[in-house]
Amino acid sequence: MVRIDLETAPYLGDFEIVERKGTGHPDTICDNLAEAYSRALSRFYMERFGRILHHNLDKAILVGGEATPRFGGGEVREPIEFILVGRATYRYGGEDFRREIEEIYHETVRSWIRENLPHLDVDRHMRLVLKARAGSEDLTDLFEREGEVPLANDTSFGVGFYPFTKAERLAYDLERFLNSKDYKEDHPYVGEDIKVMVVRDLKTYRITVALAFVDRFVKDVKHYRELKTKIQGDTYRRAKEIVGDHPLSVEINVADDYRRGSVYITVTGTSAEAGDDGQVGRGNRVNGLITPYRPMTLEAAAGKNPVSHVGKIYNIAANMIAREVVERFPAVENVYIYLVSQIGRPVNEPQLVHARVWGGLTESELYEIRDFVSERVREIGNLWRKIVFEGVEVA
Repeated sequence: MVRIDLETAPYLGDFEIVERKGTGHPDTICDNLAEAYSRALSRFYMERFGRILHHNLDKAILVGGEATPRFGGGEVREPIEFILVGRATYRYGGEDFRREIEEIYHETVRSWIRENLPHLDVDRHMRLVLKARAGSEDLTDLFEREGEVPLANDTSFGVGFYPFTKAERLAYDLERFLNSKDYKEDHPYVGEDIKVMVVRDLKTYRITVALAFVDRFVKDVKHYRELKTKIQGDTYRRAKEIVGDHPLSVEINVADDYRRGSVYITVTGTSAEAGDDGQVGRGNRVNGLITPYRPMTLEAAAGKNPVSHVGKIYNIAANMIAREVVERFPAVENVYIYLVSQIGRPVNEPQLVHARVWGGLTESELYEIRDFVSERVREIGNLWRKIVFEGVEVA
């Protein structure tokens, strides 16, 4: 049964903080690599056995390397180490395919790095380690229990909300804009490690961007300042399209000290080469944002199996349902969706489904929304197909 509450007005207060860690941030790298491997492994299982086998590969750490960036081009002295840890099935139906899942891991990581971090030479600048062990008997047995709908392998919860506020749109859009292929074609000195922090104070928006420059495209400090000024102007104009007439400021790489020649340049376009380490679950939630003024969960969705791990599928489902409610019912101004599982129960039978809705809605419209949410929850058992074959973003 869906519990639905009609609220008077969405209230975020006088202040708002929103953050997005971009493609090349070490935490985002960990999330994306764990998720890419889970999808690749799921497809392998499907092709070999006609079903996805038990796995949860949601523990990963990126150990930053050592580098010496220099104007005109520096070097990486000690490679980055990426270690993925978790549980995976490598024996099934009388077969042992441990070597194959290891090969899939290396192929998947190399492919993602080459496609998304073009300045990082994965063969020279990275060491890849996979520590995958078989799952515990009780959880593997729970996963293997045949039924029309998978059984939840954990008691957990997922949350989602929609639509985004202006501050949330700013954080998401600006990172995607600066990391877009179109922007990089004209600005090759822009690295992939971009973090956007948006602070709203009443109606004033303050944007702070951390952006890794690629050193070989920068001649000296003077050239760096010129390029940064160009990016700052582009970012300001893009942000203005969202905030309109509201006061706005944009600052980039605030810690730079031009007099000392201390500026944010990198060899590879990511601080993972020397400045920072990474871990799954420390970055963006499944909607691509970090939003302390909105409902959030600490679940690390990336790398969890897409069939029964509610820590993954409930967070994805909650955000999808929230968006669909707003798009389907024009009177809805804002909606929060909460889903709570219970281990061993079918994934499409949460112990609680709670929808908080804002807007000028009639009682009959509330009943329609309740029915719509109920219908979407019943379909959660098939969400794995979208996750595996359509590549739903989790960071």
